[in-house]
Amino acid sequence: MTRKSTYNVQPFRSETEIDDFLFFLRRTKNHKRDVFLFQFGLNTGLRMSDIVGLKVGDINKPEPIITEKKTGKKKRLFLDGIQDVIQNYIKGMDDDDYLFPSRKGGHLSVNAVYKLYTKIGRNLGRDDIGCHTLRKTYGRFYYLKTHDIATLMYLFNHSSEKITKRYIGITDDEAKSSLKGFRIGIKGGDI
Repeated sequence: MTRKSTYNVQPFRSETEIDDFLFFLRRTKNHKRDVFLFQFGLNTGLRMSDIVGLKVGDINKPEPIITEKKTGKKKRLFLDGIQDVIQNYIKGMDDDDYLFPSRKGGHLSVNAVYKLYTKIGRNLGRDDIGCHTLRKTYGRFYYLKTHDIATLMYLFNHSSEKITKRYIGITDDEAKSSLKGFRIGIKGGDI
């Protein structure tokens, strides 16, 4: 199976879509790990490549900072909103333990997560779910709640508002919404 472009991958657009996805995650062999990975990704906006290799000690501190794999830049993590979920998940784990261990040893690979997410996506009748779905969903929900595109651009390290809006699927939705009921030159009984 070939990977789709991240622009074909879509965010979840509602809590219902998220709940539907969680329904399947809760039925995996490693459901505790898989559900936490999903929730962590949704609530941090990190790229999957930055998530899978995290160790407990990387996030079990007051102000965690990671180095992004793609950009090489330092990134501060704001985890206050999910601290209870994190502490519950890491209970009994050591700082050197991977947050998302693989059954084969080491940590989960991005490819393993991709395969799981696309499989669940197919079960939901969707072919637009992938690893970037979590990051895009984070951005979309953040923007719809705050309308603060400048901070979201900073969080995503994007250079323009246009790039950020396209990434989270806002431009298509805005266009569709603004065209609702739009008609020119058509009267009630024409044709």
